[in-house]
Amino acid sequence: MEYTNKPNPDDRSDNVEKLQTMVQNTIENINEAEESLQFANEEDRARIEAKNERRKESIEAMRSEIKDESEARQNGYK
Repeated sequence: MEYTNKPNPDDRSDNVEKLQTMVQNTIENINEAEESLQFANEEDRARIEAKNERRKESIEAMRSEIKDESEARQNGYK
């Protein structure tokens, strides 16, 4: 039996929803991390704050991608 490596078709139909879920999960992670700050020492506090900044940058990128995907969806993914 021979197996061929066939790529899956590009299905972008639910990208917007997936990205929105990712944004929501990231926001929840930020909130949970901020709650944990009250129990953190200085070193952990700095690490948590830095990670939350990276999370906020990721959210901006995801929101930009949501906008692009939404426009592509409206234009029929051309």
